[in-house]
Amino acid sequence: MNTVSPRVLLVRGMLAGLLAGVAAFLVAYLLGESKVDAAIAIEEAGHLAAGHDHGAEDAPVSRALQATAGLGTGVLLYGAALGGIAALVYCFALGRIGRFGARATAALVTGALFVTVTLVPFFKYPANPPAVGDPDTAARRTALYLLMIALGALLAAGALILGRRLAPRLGNWNASVVAALAFVAAVGVAYALLPGINEVPADFPAALIWQFRLASLAIQAALWTTFGLAFGFLAERALAPAAPPKEAVQPTS
Repeated sequence: MNTVSPRVLLVRGMLAGLLAGVAAFLVAYLLGESKVDAAIAIEEAGHLAAGHDHGAEDAPVSRALQATAGLGTGVLLYGAALGGIAALVYCFALGRIGRFGARATAALVTGALFVTVTLVPFFKYPANPPAVGDPDTAARRTALYLLMIALGALLAAGALILGRRLAPRLGNWNASVVAALAFVAAVGVAYALLPGINEVPADFPAALIWQFRLASLAIQAALWTTFGLAFGFLAERALAPAAPPKEAVQPTS
C-alpha cells in the first residue's frame, strides 16, 4: 500500500462521515420522527391534565424546523465528527491488527467502533423519547452514558492486546475467541457495577418506548454501515499502490 499522511485519511473519513450523516438523517426522519411526535403528544397531554398549557407557540423553534433542518444539521455534524475520529483510529489500526487490506481494515474498525460506541452503552442506558426522564438527573445520565462509552473503548483495546498476546500460543482464531469472551465478560461486570437508570413513567406506553429505541439503533446502524462502506472505498483508493509507468516503446527501424 502507499504511504499517505493521516491528514489524507482524516479528510476522507470526514467526507464519509458526511455521507453517513445523510443516510442516518433519512432513517431518523422516516423511522424516528413519528415516535418523537407521539411522545411529545403524550407529554403535552400530561401538561394539560395537570393544568399547565405548554403550546407549540411557546417553543423558540417550530417542531417542523426541528424535524428537518435542525435534525439534518445535527446529524451531519455528528457524522463528520465521528468520521474524523474513526479515521484517526483507522490510521493507528492499519497494519497493526493483522495482514488485512485497506477496505477490510476499515470494516473491522467500523464494526469495533459500532460495538463500543453504540451497542455497549445502548444495552445499559438505552435511548428514551421525550417525556421520559427526570430533567434534574440529565447531567448524571449523560455522565454515565459517556462513562460507558469510555469503558467500552478501553475494554475493547484491552481485548485487542490480549488477543495479540495469546495468538502465538493459541493461534489467531482461538485467541480472537478468548479475547471476545473476555470483552463480553468485562462489559458484563461494568454493567453490574454501574448504577441503573429507570425513569420511565408507569403509564407511558411500553410499545412506544421500544419502537423509539429500535429506531435509534437503526439510525446508528445506518450511520456506521454507510460510513464503513464509503470510507473503505475512499481509503482503498488513497492507499492503492500506483501503477508502474509504462515503458516507452522504441520504434524499430
